[in-house]
Amino acid sequence: MVDFTFWDIARQLLLALRWTIGLSLIAFVCGSLLGMALLVLRLSRVPGGARGVAAYVQVFQGTPLLMQIFLVYFGLAMAGVDTSPLLAASVCLTLYAAAYLCDIWRGCVEAVPRGQWEASASLALSFTEQLRHVILPQALRLGIAPTAGFMVQVIKGTALTSVIGFVEITKAGQLIANATFEPFLVYGCVAALYFALCFPLSLWSQRLERRLRPGR
Repeated sequence: MVDFTFWDIARQLLLALRWTIGLSLIAFVCGSLLGMALLVLRLSRVPGGARGVAAYVQVFQGTPLLMQIFLVYFGLAMAGVDTSPLLAASVCLTLYAAAYLCDIWRGCVEAVPRGQWEASASLALSFTEQLRHVILPQALRLGIAPTAGFMVQVIKGTALTSVIGFVEITKAGQLIANATFEPFLVYGCVAALYFALCFPLSLWSQRLERRLRPGR
């Protein structure tokens, strides 16, 4: 048994917290870019585009994230890619986030009154111009709150990457608990760190939702 003080445990977990935050940012930023591309493809008149994106969304929403992590991790290795836990975790969480963000934003676009599409079309705007100048600015207002709320799910989802050896705070907590035989203390600290990350985002999401509610 290794003699760890509370501050030793906290310091090791805070070092691992950097990887949790970094992976969350990678997944959210890359997932946002891919999700926006999928949204545009789904809204466009490209033959089969809407069905293809809908199938992609259903696959990632209809299967467990843990299974997706395993499939990406071992799938990349089978494809000959030099796979690291960080690469596999980043790719998987990006694909996962893109599916959900695309669906969230699709709902926001559909909430924009149909008359806005018709009015912009009457001005001879192209599809791209309609999205850029008329539809997306209105949908953005509706989408800020649920997007911020989804960020909480991304942060919590990073915990599952510990199964492929990525050392974020859950994996670090497991290693420290095995060394100290203090699982309650260690996992209590891990839970507190997740709460410290997620609770402010949840509050911010709720405040945005109230502030941007139609009629205010």
